[in-house]
Amino acid sequence: MEPLRHKLVRVVKDAALRAIEAGALPSVGLPEVTVEHPQNPDHGDYACNIGLRMARSAQMNPLEIARHVTEHMSAVDELGATSVAPPGFINMTISDAWLKQQVETVLAEGKTFGNIDKGSGRRVQVEFVSVNPTGPVHIGHARGAVLGSTLANVLTAAGYQVEREYYVNDAGNQMDSFYRSLYARAAQSLGLEIPMPADGYMGDYVTETAAAILAESPDRAALEALVRNDADAATRAMGQAGLAKMLDLIRHDLAMLNVEFDVWFNEQSLFDSGQYAEAIRRLRDDGHLVEREGATWFTHASLDDDKGSVIVRSNGAPTYFASDVAYHHDKFLRRKFDHVIDVWGADHQGHVRRMKSAVEALGIDPERLTILIAQLVTLRRGDEVIRLSKRTGDIITVREVVDEVGSDVCRFFLLSRSADSQMDFDLELAKNESEENPVYYVQYAYARIAGIRQRAADRGFDPDLSRGDVSLLGHEAELALVRKMLLLTEIVELVAVSYEPHHLPHYAQELATAFHWFYKECDVLPDRDPNLPPELTAARLKLVEAARIVLARTLDLMGMSAPERM
Repeated sequence: MEPLRHKLVRVVKDAALRAIEAGALPSVGLPEVTVEHPQNPDHGDYACNIGLRMARSAQMNPLEIARHVTEHMSAVDELGATSVAPPGFINMTISDAWLKQQVETVLAEGKTFGNIDKGSGRRVQVEFVSVNPTGPVHIGHARGAVLGSTLANVLTAAGYQVEREYYVNDAGNQMDSFYRSLYARAAQSLGLEIPMPADGYMGDYVTETAAAILAESPDRAALEALVRNDADAATRAMGQAGLAKMLDLIRHDLAMLNVEFDVWFNEQSLFDSGQYAEAIRRLRDDGHLVEREGATWFTHASLDDDKGSVIVRSNGAPTYFASDVAYHHDKFLRRKFDHVIDVWGADHQGHVRRMKSAVEALGIDPERLTILIAQLVTLRRGDEVIRLSKRTGDIITVREVVDEVGSDVCRFFLLSRSADSQMDFDLELAKNESEENPVYYVQYAYARIAGIRQRAADRGFDPDLSRGDVSLLGHEAELALVRKMLLLTEIVELVAVSYEPHHLPHYAQELATAFHWFYKECDVLPDRDPNLPPELTAARLKLVEAARIVLARTLDLMGMSAPERM
């Protein structure tokens, strides 16, 4: 379904062109026509400021321009009234008759309601989380996970062909350190005096993982002998098994958060496939690499750093930046995505410019790459800041938070602020089953809908809703609910354009508020009013079912469930 705003833009633009053709307005170029929601709902459902935007070029009073445009607007079913307001606005109000009929539209579109064709099938990759598989996913990573997965859901609804990807950093110094840490813990468990590496991973999970690898080995005796007698071979064996275990753990923990990926892409494959060598060759041939101080540096006109960035160290080892360049070479030039969205953690903020520069150096329009930074999350219990896990004394993992508050609450809270804002996550509020908890408030609206539907079924009302006449709807709360439902298409478009999924939870709360008001003001079943006309019940049951569809769709886009009972 096309957002109504798009049609109203066309209506206003066509009216302005007709006014120019009729001589009511001077023949000047039209500015971009925009239609927005006025801050004051008393001014109508939509407003256009074309009078203000044309005033200078037309050399006319903005209010006069707005009047002439309004006089030439075609009558359309969607509009009930138009008016002009100082200093030069056109205010538009949706027709009640058309609004009521949209209940049928929602019912007809069902689970696809809210879909738009913004993307026209263009291929978009959303790469998110992508933490090194050296440990469990912590709550900070979870923010990027929820942001990326929700954005992918919305882009799919907006008509893009989306791939969700996890970049597995299975090459480089951090992985080497993790492998050596596993070996050291395994050796220590066998009584060997092997120190932990200076740059090793000290968390309890490393000790637990090393013990599990030994215990689960199909030939434990052989693996223990390897640990005792051949450090290098044992490190490789422990590392291979540890990598597999960490990836399984990460998959499991992210699945608990309702996060899934289409592709798990291994960094090592960039070197094995020749993508790394090809990217380096392309940069060198185009003059973007220089040798200095024994190392290879990347330079680009868009970087104001005289030295540039090291891409190959003096010992010949590639930096993480080099791997990232090869990875984006693979994304754009081998797999040919039309657009790539990277969701990075706050510690990568300083790498955004050089990554965009590297993409441009590869001959790719940097506008095709969007990098979103997910800022830090602070966990609280009321006024108390939680810094360490009570269970292990280490990082607070996604699993611990989901176990405590649930996946739905975790996702909603992590989505509720824009990604570029630091946020507080209050675990006490998250577990509060009252209207103070926005998740409870939203899902309770859905549970209320489920309760109405069940009571209607128990009383024998038509389950396929065929008898409902939506023209009977007319209460202010009924029409307000329909208005709010229709905004889903605009929200999908807004998120797909701005890459800001935090608009979804705010919309969900507004939709729930509209339904709770309708529930308070309008009897659906003759529980309180035995004289409620059955035909009005039938019409309101249609509205309730439409509200169920839109609320369920909103929750689904956020990766949340729609509970029938609470």
